[in-house]
Amino acid sequence: MISGIFRAIEISSTGLSAQRLKMNVVSENIANAETTHTPQGGPYRRQRVRFSEQGDFSPFGSELRKAGLQLRRTEPEHLVNPARPTSRQENVSVVEAQEFVDPNSTPKRVYDPSHPDADAQGFVAMPDINIVTEMVDMMVASRAYEANITAVDAAKQMAERALNI
Repeated sequence: MISGIFRAIEISSTGLSAQRLKMNVVSENIANAETTHTPQGGPYRRQRVRFSEQGDFSPFGSELRKAGLQLRRTEPEHLVNPARPTSRQENVSVVEAQEFVDPNSTPKRVYDPSHPDADAQGFVAMPDINIVTEMVDMMVASRAYEANITAVDAAKQMAERALNI
């Protein structure tokens, strides 16, 4: 049981790290919403975070095929199958977060002939960052972070209660 509690804490900690990265990326996007010139040249491009699973997680269907079980409706032994695993295996995955440039992020053209980065027609290439969208992303990441903290706290309380038995 204790190893399950530590595994739960480990999974939640990867979620905490992933959501912290997302909050950092969103903060960077908000801070650079008006940046028209970067060291790479051109306006700032919106950054995003891609979440993916990492670990030994396998969907139910592939586990069923691996076990080689065949469901037989006409035979009574389909309920009791010696090939069926009796103990629950820990096929748990953790989250991995990667930062990347949004491929759909194209600069907005804003007419401002007085801007130092304006082209010959007076248009400035501005980052395609919507502050409202970024704030919603920040709130979602913050709530997910809080949910992971709650999960860690619950696991710690279970471990503490198990030790007090």
